[in-house]
Amino acid sequence: MIFLKRLLVVGQGPAGISAAIYARRGGAAVTVLGKGTGALAKAELIENYYGFDEPLSGEELARRGIEGAKRLGVEFVTGELVGLRFKDAMDGFVAEVPGGTIEAEAVVLAMGTSRLAPPIPGLKEFEGRGVSYCAICDAFFYRGKEAAVLGAGDYALAEAQALLPHAAKVHLLTNGEKAPENLSEGLVLHMEKIKSVEGAERVERVVFEGGGTLSVSGLFIAFGTAGSTAIAKKIGILLEGVYLKVDASMATNVPGVFAAGDATGGLLQVAKAVHEGATAGLSALKFLRGKKA
Repeated sequence: MIFLKRLLVVGQGPAGISAAIYARRGGAAVTVLGKGTGALAKAELIENYYGFDEPLSGEELARRGIEGAKRLGVEFVTGELVGLRFKDAMDGFVAEVPGGTIEAEAVVLAMGTSRLAPPIPGLKEFEGRGVSYCAICDAFFYRGKEAAVLGAGDYALAEAQALLPHAAKVHLLTNGEKAPENLSEGLVLHMEKIKSVEGAERVERVVFEGGGTLSVSGLFIAFGTAGSTAIAKKIGILLEGVYLKVDASMATNVPGVFAAGDATGGLLQVAKAVHEGATAGLSALKFLRGKKA
């Protein structure tokens, strides 16, 4: 079998694994990047999926899918996607993970929807007016100003690193969570719980539950891990609400990037995720076959 250039599938739930299996069987060299199995792992029992005469847990279904993909030769990398950008001359993609990068000729985004931001008064009200979800998109607007990142994981650290070359000072707000390891030099850590985000026309300050305040011009949300919506914004993928906009072939508006599963909205069920994953995997395979050597 002649193996085509690498396809990167982000997410190892039903959509991602289905995409990986179909693309791999078609001859693509496939790498799956994932950390956990998302919403499927939380399903106690699944009784409405074709082919099983007895209920099984979401965790077991996920395990079987992953093992089937490994049997076909799909490569798995454990990690979190914190950024996605174009390679030089926009020929292919570079996926940024903690401690390194993965290069690919095509990408399938199947890591579900973005995590919800914590219910802090002011976050939603100031979206687009100082509250942002993409540091690489908006960092330039905070040249010489103070900005903050809300989060405590690898994704938050990556967003903070994107801000550091531009902002006069960058604060990391963990909202009561444990401080992350390997803080970047120059990053100011605040672990207090946040009461609210306030301002007039734009964000002006963060108010902590203990009564203290922090004056900032911008607040970037990087709570939990980067979902498909957050990654989409970084590379210019069109959205429909909070979901990635795709056509019938599961292609986004960015050539070479496909999406499947919960990231595209609609019926949030395993059957729909598997169908979309298969379509995305085959579409990515067709895209790779059409690329010049």
